[in-house]
Amino acid sequence: MMPQHAKIGFVYKFEVLDNGIVVAETEFAHNLMPTVALNHALDVLLKAGTQYPNWYCGLFEGNYTPIAGATMATLITDATECTAYSETTRPIFTSGTISGGAVDNSASKAEFTFTADKTIYGGFISSNNVKGANTGMLLSAVRPASSVAVHTGNVLRVTAGLTLTSA
Repeated sequence: MMPQHAKIGFVYKFEVLDNGIVVAETEFAHNLMPTVALNHALDVLLKAGTQYPNWYCGLFEGNYTPIAGATMATLITDATECTAYSETTRPIFTSGTISGGAVDNSASKAEFTFTADKTIYGGFISSNNVKGANTGMLLSAVRPASSVAVHTGNVLRVTAGLTLTSA
């Protein structure tokens, strides 16, 4: 196997809003791109693999740390997806302009309006928009350094960005 010379990965930030005011936020947290996502990226880039037209943000409430072998099937079981928000589907990840080997959703952050008090341990990006679905491609999963407490009526805003760097 050839030596590795590049890095790929997402960085996430969570903000909790109460009546439109940011009351809590996490530092940017580096994700884990599971092996299935890395293989998918290589397949699309180099082998004309099938692209997914859209990506969606999700949250988990289980005390879980993502692992390289994670898939949507294992993540939903092991991490316990949080579905206690009023949006009918997982919010879309709307990427902005690609520049300098990076892209993010800072111009259109994913938002979740909570219908119950929850502790959020992390987030993920999937090709499936159905809340609680365990199918589709798991592109990314993250667990910030600290959990995020949200209350009924709070909005949790997720900023995520993908960067490719060459060594």
